[in-house]
Amino acid sequence: QVLEAMDEQDRHRVESILSYDEDTAGGLMNTDTITVRPTHTLELVLRYLRRHDSLPAMTDTIYVVTRDDRLLGRMPLLTLLVSDPQTTINELMLEDLEGIPVTMEARKVAQLFEQHDWVSAPVVDEAGKLLGRITIDDVVDVIRDSTEHSLMSMAGLDEEDDTFAPVAKTARRRALWLGVNLMTAVFASMVIYLFQDTLDAVVALAILMPIVANMGGVAGSQTLTLVVRGLALGHIGPANSRWLLIRELGVAALNGLTWAAVIGTITLIWYQDFALSLIIAAAMMINLITAALAGAYLPLLLNRLNIDPALAGSVALTTVTDSVGFLSFLGLAQLFYL
Repeated sequence: QVLEAMDEQDRHRVESILSYDEDTAGGLMNTDTITVRPTHTLELVLRYLRRHDSLPAMTDTIYVVTRDDRLLGRMPLLTLLVSDPQTTINELMLEDLEGIPVTMEARKVAQLFEQHDWVSAPVVDEAGKLLGRITIDDVVDVIRDSTEHSLMSMAGLDEEDDTFAPVAKTARRRALWLGVNLMTAVFASMVIYLFQDTLDAVVALAILMPIVANMGGVAGSQTLTLVVRGLALGHIGPANSRWLLIRELGVAALNGLTWAAVIGTITLIWYQDFALSLIIAAAMMINLITAALAGAYLPLLLNRLNIDPALAGSVALTTVTDSVGFLSFLGLAQLFYL
């Protein structure tokens, strides 16, 4: 009924937008765009603009098109205002802006806006014909939704979770990842069980081993968050993933040496046991390096398998850091004491 009440031109514009998926450039664009011909003079364009009460929101540039609406370039409003009115558009227009394909994913559109600091950008079809434009306020919504998705996913939730949703419905949605987390915790407990005799012989190990696992978990989460964010923003790809891995290993090695020395000294003062201080220092070093490897590599692997790294990454990381932390600490202790 709303479409029927519109005039033919407006109805055609709305229908063209509705025909595209909302998660594409076509779904984000609006058709309220000012276009001019390259042969027009600036004076003619200014007279045309003054006939309107206002310009479309976020208008920072005017698009130059052919008679069949093929995008040629752009004319910034500032250039239009300060240049000689007798100059033609063709003499001053900029050809540095390629149109955004109408089928491009909304996430990639947001990445382009962030990289180039655009206020608006044209949307074109396969033939280069101008269809509309996307403005920064449209992109902000995409970025906000992406951030919310990442935050919810890292907690094992999804966008459909509502603060005031029914108890049974919410419990059912959260149960899956709680179950997965339980299985990973059982796996880590099985690692501890393998060293039951060692724990019985040296009670101090039971007190100290959570420190190793916890430090690995925190270090891994730092790397994981950085990589997941980089993947979401398009900053990380095959070209720089190896460099990122080497960088994170360097950071982990430096932090590992620092905090291994700290916990080793504390353990030596606390228990007066030099062997125990060496064991926990070595285990700390091993787990921090493992955490860096897991935090950097797991999101890349999950992304390649088309699994959301924000959703599954934290669970997988916890399994790795807990298991390796317990295994390295208790394994070294068994070598020393038994």
